Amino acid sequence: MLKGKTALVTGSTSGIGLGIAQALAREGANIVLNGFGDVDGPRELVAQAGRAAGIRTGYHGADMSRPAEIEAMMQYAAQEFGRVDILVNNAGIQHVANIQDFPVERWDAIIAINLSSAFHATRLALPAMLAADWGRIINIASVHGLVASAQKSAYVAAKHGIVGLTKVTALETAPTGVTCNAICPGWVLTPLVQKQVDAKAREHGISNEDAKKLLLGEKEPSMHFTTPEQLGELAVFFCSPAGDNVRGVAWNMDGGWAAQ
Repeated sequence: MLKGKTALVTGSTSGIGLGIAQALAREGANIVLNGFGDVDGPRELVAQAGRAAGIRTGYHGADMSRPAEIEAMMQYAAQEFGRVDILVNNAGIQHVANIQDFPVERWDAIIAINLSSAFHATRLALPAMLAADWGRIINIASVHGLVASAQKSAYVAAKHGIVGLTKVTALETAPTGVTCNAICPGWVLTPLVQKQVDAKAREHGISNEDAKKLLLGEKEPSMHFTTPEQLGELAVFFCSPAGDNVRGVAWNMDGGWAAQ
């Protein structure tokens, strides 16, 4: 379905971003990866997912807190693949603390990486998408873009901002072949969430499995983690003809979290 298209997925060397990159690759999209840590392993996984479709992969290690590096990444994608047809703004970090104790530098970093990076990548991707009259911008928000939790002021503020940015982008592109939507996962067992599970296990002196149940039980009625593969399939839907007139939605995949 996406043969000949190119998708750039930020924060895609693990977790949600990697799952989405693999799903888009299976549909034939060339993939530009971005992120820290191991690159060769994730790049091989994406290549395997798209091997039958003959996809190509690329990588750029832009620090998503730095606008100049985001610009360099977008230039790399355009030079290597022609243009970015599908932009998935997924990069994110987390820090947990009460507002009065929240380190200012952590607030600034979370807003820069979780929110401002999506603005910068979007503004740079839009001209080519509009010229081609086709494009997909998928912002990975969170159920925390719809509801709040204590001790997550910066993350909740950033994710609410992402939902707002999604709506504005969708309105500005509404008469065109470019769409913009947000995905709002609940708990996904990414490295970021695993750290919270580990902390809960230590705090309560319980096993990791019991800590997972405790974490899910606090918020997610289904008692199941959403998987990166499920989120990838939703991204594929947004890129399909069935998604042509889905615009500006914040689609939660959260096991009933926000329904409470």
